[in-house]
Amino acid sequence: MTDSSENVLECLIIGSGPAGLSAALYAARANLKPVVLSGMDLGGQVSKTAAVDNYPGFPEGIDGPEMVSIFQKQAERFGAEIIFDSATEVDLSERPFKVTTYGGEYLAETLIIATGAEIRQLGVPGETDFTGRGVSYCATCDGHFFQEKDLIVVGGGDSALKEGIFLTRFAKSVTIVHRRDELRAGVYLANKAKENPKIKFIWDTVVTEIIGDGTVNSVRLKNVKTDQEETRPIDGIFIYIGHIPNTDLFKDVLDTDENGYLVLDKQMHTNLPGVFAAGEVGDPHFQQVVISAGMGAAAAMEVVEFLEDEN
Repeated sequence: MTDSSENVLECLIIGSGPAGLSAALYAARANLKPVVLSGMDLGGQVSKTAAVDNYPGFPEGIDGPEMVSIFQKQAERFGAEIIFDSATEVDLSERPFKVTTYGGEYLAETLIIATGAEIRQLGVPGETDFTGRGVSYCATCDGHFFQEKDLIVVGGGDSALKEGIFLTRFAKSVTIVHRRDELRAGVYLANKAKENPKIKFIWDTVVTEIIGDGTVNSVRLKNVKTDQEETRPIDGIFIYIGHIPNTDLFKDVLDTDENGYLVLDKQMHTNLPGVFAAGEVGDPHFQQVVISAGMGAAAAMEVVEFLEDEN
C-alpha cells in the first residue's frame, strides 16, 4: 500500500522497533489490520545491536536484527502490513488523522506513535568505530561482558550513576567522567555512588577520543578548565549523556516533557484522544526492549478498547 488516502485505517503505527511491532501484533490479532510505517531503519535501535541477552525466552541471547525479523514475521502472520516508508508530516487536528509520507498519504482513526529515541553520542573520534567493541550505551545489556575490567562511565545524571553502580557488579573499577564539578543526579544516587569503593570520579573533564586496536584500550581525556590532556588505559566506556526522542513531528500538537519525551498516562494515552504512544518515545527511564514491547502491546489493547467504546 503506497497511498491510502481513499481508505481509512483503523490503526496506523509509526515506528517499527519493539514497541511498534509489538503493537502491530496485538492490533493485528484484534483484526484491526494495522499498517506500520517502518521508518528508515526497520527495528529501530535494536536492529543495530549485536546481541540482546536480556530478553526473556532467549537463554543464549539473540542478535538484534534476528529479533526484529522474528517480531516482524509474527506481526505479519496475523495480518499486519509493514510499509518501508517514513512519516514526514502529521495532521492531528481532526479524525481521521492524516499522516503524510514520502510514498503517499494515510488516514487513520487511531494512531500509535512508536518512533523511539536516538542515543546522544559524544561525537568523538573512535566512538563509532568501537561501538560494540568496548563502547556501549547500555550497562544492563553489556555489563556482563566486562567481568573484572576497568571501565569509564561518561555522564553525571541519574542514568550515568545508576548504570555505573550496576556495572560494579561485574567490573574491577568504574570511573565516572563528568564535564562539571558536581553531579546532576539526585542526592540518593550521588551518595550511593560516592560510597561505592569501586567507583571513582574525574571532574571537569571530557572524552576527546576513544582509542583501541580491535577493541577499546584507552581514552583521551581533557580537563575543560585547565585544558590539560591525558591518555588513560581502559577496557570499556559506557556513555550516558542522554537520548533524543524522535518527537519533532508532534511537538507542537502533543504534550511533551522538558526533555521532549511524549507525556503518557498509564494506559499509553497522549493528551489527544485516539493518539497513543509506546516505547522510548515516551519512556525516558527504562529504555529496554522488553519494556518497549510491553508498552506496544498495552497501546494496541487501548486502541481496541477506544474503538469499541466509540462503536
